[in-house]
Amino acid sequence: MQRVLVLNGPNLNLLGTRRPEIYGTTSLAELDERCRAWGAAAGFAVDCFQSNHEGELLDRMHAARAEAAGIVLNAGALTHTSYALHDAIEAVEIPTVEVHISNVKAREEWRRRSLVAPACVASIYGRGLGGYRWALEHLAARLAAPPQDLAYGADPDQHGALRLPAGPGPHPVAVLLHGGFWRDPWQRDLMDPVAAALTARGYATWNAEYRRVGAGGGWPATLVDAAAAVDHVACLAADHPLDLGRVVLVGHSAGGQLALWVAGRDRAPAAETAVTPAGVVALAPVADLVAAFEAGLGDGAAEDFLRRTPADGPDRYAAASPAARLPLGSRQVLVHGTADELVPLDHSRRYVAAATAAGDPVSLIEVPDAGHFDVIDPRSKVFAAVSAAVDDVTPAP
Repeated sequence: MQRVLVLNGPNLNLLGTRRPEIYGTTSLAELDERCRAWGAAAGFAVDCFQSNHEGELLDRMHAARAEAAGIVLNAGALTHTSYALHDAIEAVEIPTVEVHISNVKAREEWRRRSLVAPACVASIYGRGLGGYRWALEHLAARLAAPPQDLAYGADPDQHGALRLPAGPGPHPVAVLLHGGFWRDPWQRDLMDPVAAALTARGYATWNAEYRRVGAGGGWPATLVDAAAAVDHVACLAADHPLDLGRVVLVGHSAGGQLALWVAGRDRAPAAETAVTPAGVVALAPVADLVAAFEAGLGDGAAEDFLRRTPADGPDRYAAASPAARLPLGSRQVLVHGTADELVPLDHSRRYVAAATAAGDPVSLIEVPDAGHFDVIDPRSKVFAAVSAAVDDVTPAP
């Protein structure tokens, strides 16, 4: 079993008592226990180490060269001051994921600058202690199916991870669009396990990032990025064996809204670079933005995304909501768990009824007792249905 080092820096020993309104009430010992359990689920043996001294962190990182396949690093305040940690990450050549419990991008100015981030393979912040779990999942996916990190635009968030399966191709393509209610700090790593699993099944996967609310996104930038990321598959096909006739969009939660919107967007007749997907697999999608607003999904996520309420003007809701743009003219398969508390199943039921009435080829797979994140967990009982839906949308020629 591969080993991963979870490395915590200054003041993390005070977890549970230090500013619990920000860092919670869980102790470091309890966090270590959770990390070992999360690591075991991801296929890792996890070693945990904490120190308030920079030199001890460096020494432990150096020792990991002989034993660790990955590192999860919360450097605490050293994040913002330690060039030595940056250099050590580069020197040991072990994939390292930076983690912060709080949303450092929304705190004091000095916390927003990370000296270690440029040396890390990913940065996860603002997800509480669960960020450690996502970091371990990211490392598992990266080791199982190494990605190529590529840009599709000039903005730092306009990038994606391309994974290619074995064999000469051309390969069917799954374009992945993550959820998180369109908000920073939720990022494309959410879909890394899905990417690795579909790549193992023979799909090229393009796991796209986009500008998010709180990080330059929202109306209309997020929609622009989603379309550009999908269309960039045509550029990728110039250098990689991709089958542009078998492109499926796979979106989760808010990413499901983006996937459905891209499939039904208006295209100029001469838009030769636009990619026309074979269909969409929408996983617990936010498919109706007016209904999302009325239900208060994500504590007002639809209003934050569009920067207005329907009463302020319905134009943005009509332009961005898949339910308002029916028929989309594209094959759609929705997969939704009956135990989803973040986006209740009834949202998908009502959307599918409306899409069917509009003449779209659409179906809904309801998975008993499945929650919101089960649909993007390849180890869950749900994922067989997700894989079958992807296969159904992109049948072999």
